[in-house]
Amino acid sequence: MPSEPRRAALTILLAALVLQAPVCSAIAQPVAAKPFRIGWLTGSSSASYVEFLNVFRDGLVELGWTEGRQFVLLPRYADGRLERLEQLATELVGQNVDLIVATTPPTLVAARMATSHIPIVMVYGPDPAEVGVVASLSRPGGNVTGLTSLSVDLSVKQLELLRAILPRDTRVGVLWNPSNPWHAAALERIGAAEAVVANRTTAVPVHVPDDIEKAFAAMTKQRIGGLLCLSDPMTFSHRVRMAELAVKYRLPTMHGVTAYADSGGLAAYWPNPTAMHRRAATYSYRILSGARPADLPIEQPTRFEFVVNLRTAKALGISVPANVLARADRVIE
Repeated sequence: MPSEPRRAALTILLAALVLQAPVCSAIAQPVAAKPFRIGWLTGSSSASYVEFLNVFRDGLVELGWTEGRQFVLLPRYADGRLERLEQLATELVGQNVDLIVATTPPTLVAARMATSHIPIVMVYGPDPAEVGVVASLSRPGGNVTGLTSLSVDLSVKQLELLRAILPRDTRVGVLWNPSNPWHAAALERIGAAEAVVANRTTAVPVHVPDDIEKAFAAMTKQRIGGLLCLSDPMTFSHRVRMAELAVKYRLPTMHGVTAYADSGGLAAYWPNPTAMHRRAATYSYRILSGARPADLPIEQPTRFEFVVNLRTAKALGISVPANVLARADRVIE
């Protein structure tokens, strides 16, 4: 039998061990994994692109993730100043993001310049294999995958739809941003298509937002009767102002992203933006769950929207032909 002093000492020791047990148990518990850090890079402003960020966020939530637990979003907006994209992409890389969502062709170029190992999911852009971004659509082979909007090819379709609205032989201006990497290719494709019938387009460059109103005034002097605006983060950020200028100068406009028409542009034709951003969330989920971007085929859009804004047509004093309205997926009245 232990003596009284030894029994007291053992009692104290056992009590101490019991008190420490929960602490030791807590230390032994596995530490929760940190949420994935997803960089969101766009050339537009926060106000003009926040709805698509929300679509992307909702897509991840529907896949079973909780913001703050499995993922956090680090959005970066260039506010229409594409020269800032390289700095913003470098900033995201410095934040040790696990993946970058590149929403447009300029953001994709900036992201690729900033990193060759962090996965990049693109949302919109021309055929990435055609411009040398990936090895092929079926096996990209690098750190880039996602979706292509076939922007270059769509520009010809947009011009076709605009001409169906305008009087025959109307000269059309093509508003483009020389800083946007896909616009030059689109102009070339448009030129080739127009040469088959007649060269009735005029390229109108805009470099900064202050150029937009000057461009509208210049087109009026050149007797340009319609405008095809190639989608771009700068014009997207100023799409409401562009719609106002179009009415002021009586210039019917055709756009890409359908939000231009929702904001007052006459018409737009583009892949469904909600579907594109939701698919981008699926790509991000798969990559962050272990898939390699090099092995994920790049998807082409299957759903397109043709939107016509009849309120704008009335303000412009023009009538949209019935056969064109019959082709519209959505009419704004």
